[in-house]
Amino acid sequence: MTEPTPRQRGNLKIYLGYAAGVGKTYQMLTEVHQLKREGIDVVVGYFEPHGRKDTIAHIDGLELLPRRQIQYRGTAFGEMDVEAILHRHPQTCAIDELAHTNVPGADRTKRWEDVQVLLDSGINVLTTLNVQHIESLNDLVWQITGIRVRETIPDWVVKQADEVVMVDLPPEALLNRLRRGVIYSPDKVGQALQNFFKESTLVVLRELTLRQTAHEVDVRQGVLEKGELPHAESSLNRQTVSARNGQLQDRILIYVTPDPSTAMLIRRGRRVADYLKADCFAVSVESDADRSHMPPAQREAIEKHLNFARNLRIETRIIPGLNIAQALVDFARLHEVTQIFLVRPHRSHTLPFLERNLVDQVVRLAQDMQVTIVAERQRPS
Repeated sequence: MTEPTPRQRGNLKIYLGYAAGVGKTYQMLTEVHQLKREGIDVVVGYFEPHGRKDTIAHIDGLELLPRRQIQYRGTAFGEMDVEAILHRHPQTCAIDELAHTNVPGADRTKRWEDVQVLLDSGINVLTTLNVQHIESLNDLVWQITGIRVRETIPDWVVKQADEVVMVDLPPEALLNRLRRGVIYSPDKVGQALQNFFKESTLVVLRELTLRQTAHEVDVRQGVLEKGELPHAESSLNRQTVSARNGQLQDRILIYVTPDPSTAMLIRRGRRVADYLKADCFAVSVESDADRSHMPPAQREAIEKHLNFARNLRIETRIIPGLNIAQALVDFARLHEVTQIFLVRPHRSHTLPFLERNLVDQVVRLAQDMQVTIVAERQRPS
């Protein structure tokens, strides 16, 4: 008896934009129409019209699967019906808003997790995403906009896409669409102009999307040569570039503490590791294995940060050590780390002496490595 052939994983194509209204969904539906004309079995698994007449009209003639109704706090919410898509099993499925968070009661927390199930079943997926939802860009987007984006997706989800297409529209044209009521209803235009739709903000987000798309294309085409970095990150890594030219493999260590700034540090380390194609570790140093000496709030914070790192596909380690700096550097040497990422310590008289001087100690002990001290920037008021 012959074994069944393993099902090939589906392809993922992302339409990437820098703001609502640039035309991601419209462009995705245009491809769906083209695939249908070519005889491809294609359906729309989830469509979010946002009241946009042109986009709604573009769904005509396409097979749109019904949503699954989920009751939550007395209200029915319509979510993508993953089981219905699996049962229908088209060749290709179009799914709007990849970064969406499902309502409690759904089988999975995030829509991108639903998409993974479809891909694993062999279904090709077309989907839409705005650049501000990419996890490693979260701090940078907050700096640009003043808005902390809560719905994010791990960078590896974007990296696994077979194709990333930027859907572009000049900011002036986008603002014109906004004021004409094409993107949001008239009562929401004023609020939008005070948030993401400031012209200066749109210009920077657009540039960020251009750079992100260029990087994704370079990675897929193999153009990113060893030691060559995209312009956006080049100023951060000159010492490491020299190391790469010297035939060393980059490896990054991120020091995990209870400090809330650790989440920002993990994002930064993950992004640099992606550009360098480097291995990445997130390391916590413990004086005893069961952490019994540590207040519960600090234990919970460290575990939260380690879980966050795991979600970004960073290898995590908890290592023993009374001398934090020595333990970090010993681990770094053992694993041939080339960069150590630390949070700039806060000025506080409550911190132990060794904690206040951790940066100085690491720099002194790790003279053969690059030590990157990252400060969490505060937006000007």
